[in-house]
Amino acid sequence: MGVLSELKERFQRENVRLDLDDIQGIILRSRPEPYVGAHAMLHVDEASGGRDFVSQLAEHVHSAKDWTDDIPAWTGVAISHEGLKALGVPDESLRTFPLPFQQGMAARALQLIDDGLNAPEHWDETFTPGVCHIALTIYAVDDDALDTALSTAMGVLEQSSGVTLVATHRFGVNEENKNPFGFRDNISQPTIAGSGVRPQPGQERAIAAGEFILGENSETGAPLGVPEPAELGRNGTYVVLRKFVSRVGAFNDYIASQAAGPQAQHALAAKMFGRWRSGAPLVLSADHDDEELGRDPDRRNDFSFKGDPKGVMCPHSSHMRRLNPRDSDLTIMTDVNIKRIVRRSSTYGPAWSPDVTSADDAKEDRGIYFVFISARAFDTIEFLQQEWINGGNFVDLGAERDPIVGNHHNDDTNGQFTIPAEPARQRINGITTFNRMAGGEYLFMPSLRALRWIGAGSWAS
Repeated sequence: MGVLSELKERFQRENVRLDLDDIQGIILRSRPEPYVGAHAMLHVDEASGGRDFVSQLAEHVHSAKDWTDDIPAWTGVAISHEGLKALGVPDESLRTFPLPFQQGMAARALQLIDDGLNAPEHWDETFTPGVCHIALTIYAVDDDALDTALSTAMGVLEQSSGVTLVATHRFGVNEENKNPFGFRDNISQPTIAGSGVRPQPGQERAIAAGEFILGENSETGAPLGVPEPAELGRNGTYVVLRKFVSRVGAFNDYIASQAAGPQAQHALAAKMFGRWRSGAPLVLSADHDDEELGRDPDRRNDFSFKGDPKGVMCPHSSHMRRLNPRDSDLTIMTDVNIKRIVRRSSTYGPAWSPDVTSADDAKEDRGIYFVFISARAFDTIEFLQQEWINGGNFVDLGAERDPIVGNHHNDDTNGQFTIPAEPARQRINGITTFNRMAGGEYLFMPSLRALRWIGAGSWAS
């Protein structure tokens, strides 16, 4: 069963409480399996021409009204703070956005632990501060549908003035939906209250809509801060976009140096990720991969960590357990429900193969755009980077970092990873940075009404 089919089974329109007509569809609509797509980055050179582009493009952005229906392609639009400024949005509105958004991702490198080779001076030119004003993301079911949607967006650009296309990057995976390291992706997503969908098996309840949609009540019982005026802020959200080059060969070589034979290497990689490559979680299948379990959306996410308090089945420091501790006992108390994110990440480059070596990494042709949506996006990513990804105190592991996405360039612990076991734990050393940061930006995803408000320059009327 695919992701869309599984959503349809859980969707009941009579339970919808959100203004789906006004919310961008990409917020709720999950990626197809398989999927293809493209990211396009644009720069606004002149305000009135930029607003005309936004106005025309808004007519081609799908709302969430029919978000569980089959459609061939859909487009999402997000704008940086510098982009809003370039479009002429008044200062009094710009000042109502969160400070990290106003500053931009590169200026928050200290808070994001983006140092060493991950520092902004090493990023792609596309993500030089002030360059990426508007980011388009298109998802499609096949190349023909993508070509049509991309042609439509580029047609709007050609009819506009004052906007420059900075870069495009196509991506896609086959029906196995694997990330650059060969692990099934897009397994666990939060259910948003009011979206009309019952929680996924393994989820206790839906998360308050205000954690994802501005203007709705959050987990605190009240809305988070909404940019002003309401026509601009309400029903929008925030987006974190981070492009990574995946050093798949370095990962393969490292696993081979620590485990003898394909089966042992496969098992060690699973310990580091927290799941087998099929998507089967270790807490449900600790000793072997289970392809059938990995393919089953009703089972592969239906688990708890309560039965594995010591991390013997799934290590506390594994990538999956770090970024979604679920019901784990944490040394540093955290409300996990306000750290949930809607992931819209995209994998690019050749599929994983065990034959890829470090020599192949020089091509830098594999990677992932880590893209997520949250009304607390900037606080969340900076918390994740500081605590759950590049720290270990929250699970009593000191300075130990995430073995997959941690920044190990300046790591005094020499890249350790702890595997709990009886009678004594195992600790492997020498982990390096397997995902190099290549750039990114903090973005605002306006509602459909807000896109039209921006496009019309409504503040001047």
